[in-house]
Amino acid sequence: MTRDPLRIWFDDVARRIGFADSDEFARAFELKPFRLKQIYRAAAKELCADVGEVTTLPKELRAELQSRGFSFSSVTPVVLQRSNDGQTTKGLFKLRDGNEVEAVLMEHYGDRTTVCISSQAGCAFACAFCSTGQAGFTRNLDATEIFDQARFFARELATRNKRITNIVFMGMGEPFHNYEAVMNGVALLHDPHGLGLGHRHITISTVGLVDKIDRFADEGLQVNLAISLHAPSDRVRGAIMPVNRKFDMGELMAAVERYVEKTNRKVFFEYVMLEGINDDETCANELAALMRGRLYHVNLIPYNSTPDGPFQGTADARIWAFAAVLDKAGVPTTVRKNMGRDISAACGQLRAETQPKAHASAK
Repeated sequence: MTRDPLRIWFDDVARRIGFADSDEFARAFELKPFRLKQIYRAAAKELCADVGEVTTLPKELRAELQSRGFSFSSVTPVVLQRSNDGQTTKGLFKLRDGNEVEAVLMEHYGDRTTVCISSQAGCAFACAFCSTGQAGFTRNLDATEIFDQARFFARELATRNKRITNIVFMGMGEPFHNYEAVMNGVALLHDPHGLGLGHRHITISTVGLVDKIDRFADEGLQVNLAISLHAPSDRVRGAIMPVNRKFDMGELMAAVERYVEKTNRKVFFEYVMLEGINDDETCANELAALMRGRLYHVNLIPYNSTPDGPFQGTADARIWAFAAVLDKAGVPTTVRKNMGRDISAACGQLRAETQPKAHASAK
């Protein structure tokens, strides 16, 4: 499916101020295609704060657009927190309807920077170890609400002559539960007339929605796929991840195999280490058997405590012993470095302060 970033962006912006779509918006302001391109470029590539800064537009047009509530950003920063080591910044962003989401900027040593963005306000999948899921689902984000989280941090980095090098869809929400908006968001992030981020520098993480994995395989994109696995068997996974009741391990791994066969791309498996739950030698050997001999890479994640979770994290020594079992079996394995734990910005900890306990059904 072909996705036009300019139309995606203007459709969302137009609806936000009361128009049906970008066509109706363009007619209302008598905007020629070149004007639309000027406005889009100013927002998505030049990272202007608002339309008032776009001096290539007539002054009267800028004033008229502003009077109608036209804005370059759909998210407003409410709180920004920076970790003690200065490498991680968490942003709490308010959406137009008052809902909130969190996103995280991670500045690694060297020039690499990663932004972890949200695709939903809340999450419907209730993984037992994740604060977002324990608080319930509110609504999907549209493509520009997804894109604008990255745009905010791109603007902040630009003040220091830096740029975003990687995007991960690992914030609040299940990306494949909001499939179309996420794919449209990817189109915006990738667009050379905008942020211009290479597909291989974008990663989408899913709890394992089998039908969407199959659909994603047909997209023909070089975007990375990560599976939130967190267990080597149905017995363990079913106890901590309710999605396993709908798509069990056999169905999930079969979908991953189909994906690899169709795309010949590596798949990353995320595995959060929970003391006494999924971290013993039996689990390590089961995971090694599941992973061996394929285009798979396991990323072991130290558990980050959450207000709703009854779990404890596996000790570092045990994590490395677990990793050694996988390594001996020939399974490519890394142990994720924790970033932002001191500001609740690490994996599994994102949850807007206004996000209530589970209260709404998935939409």
